[in-house]
Amino acid sequence: MLQISDKGLAIQASPIRKLVPYANKAKARGIRVFHLNIGQPDIATPEIALEVVRHMQISVIEYTDSAGNHTLRSKLAGYYQKLGIAINEEDILITTGGSEAILFAFMSTLNEGDEIIIPEPYYANYAAFAVMVGAKVKAVTATIENNFALPPISEFEKLITPRTKGIVIINPNNPTGYLYSQNELEALAKMVKKHNLYLYSDEVYRRYCYDGLPHFSVMNIEGIEENAILFDSMSKRYSECGIRVGAIITRNKEVLGASLKFGMARLCPPALGQIAAEASLDTSDEYFHRVHQEYVQRRDFMVEALNKIPGVVCPNPKGAFYSIVKLPIDDSEKFARWLLEEFDYNGQTVMLAPASGFYHTPGLGKNEVRIAYVLKISDLQKAIEVLAAALKVYPGRTN
Repeated sequence: MLQISDKGLAIQASPIRKLVPYANKAKARGIRVFHLNIGQPDIATPEIALEVVRHMQISVIEYTDSAGNHTLRSKLAGYYQKLGIAINEEDILITTGGSEAILFAFMSTLNEGDEIIIPEPYYANYAAFAVMVGAKVKAVTATIENNFALPPISEFEKLITPRTKGIVIINPNNPTGYLYSQNELEALAKMVKKHNLYLYSDEVYRRYCYDGLPHFSVMNIEGIEENAILFDSMSKRYSECGIRVGAIITRNKEVLGASLKFGMARLCPPALGQIAAEASLDTSDEYFHRVHQEYVQRRDFMVEALNKIPGVVCPNPKGAFYSIVKLPIDDSEKFARWLLEEFDYNGQTVMLAPASGFYHTPGLGKNEVRIAYVLKISDLQKAIEVLAAALKVYPGRTN
């Protein structure tokens, strides 16, 4: 009998995407599904990028350099220099989305059996990429009661072994929306320097920080130039998820050189996506101001509306466009399926991402979901009305 590989059996389906067949069946029955499960904003892509795509004057869509187009890397370096981060084109590798950036960095720095430490809940694909390279995730638990703040450094120290190779931080955090402070990141930096570890920093949502709080990058911390590996994504920043263009940014030449060899094996990042990404880097501050204000309004509406529902707890996220929300339910995955298979409210239902898929520790997140506030307020309002109605009749309600 033919066998599936151990890694193929070990990798878990995405909590964000695995319920898609149930959503499609609901839509086939004529049910309107509000997608709160996935970070796909309905925000318009910058017109400057769309115009370039509409008026492309090319006769052949060619391979690009494996590292990405020179012009894109140069312009992205300039973007970071304006933020006060001193990097240049040679510090950047363009990747097929932020996902490939993570995978290439892990493949370049981790051996089979090596360990990485991540605050949980965390973006579920980190666990998938760890399986792909044969690494082991160890988690330190952040809690909803503490708004998912960084756990004490002592909790990280307890998990460090001779096989520990790095710490992963997502800032602002997906799935919690927590924004890590300069003090928290500098404490992590001292630890990675002390133990000679990598510090992988996912800063994909850096442009979306709220309440006047600044974003602080690990690339601005002195003394960890060789340790810090930054993940970026033009796809998310400019609401153009489908272009699949991200980047590894690091001053560690050996890591970037190894990643480039993996990049050569996959030939090149998307040619058309890079053209759109390069144009997007000229997006005006006015665009971001409008988008920022829109997300603040959506966040404020969502937090207030959810916390009015009996038994629901929704922290106030300080960045990105996600929140982990506690519900009065027995099992979030069972609830999410029930919403799509058995429930509708006036011909409508909602699709949620069960939070258990964002935790490493078994049993955590069973009464939590991740909600992406990526829909306009009128749709968010309808979706939360549906959720409130569902919680009143759900058979597995706990209080």
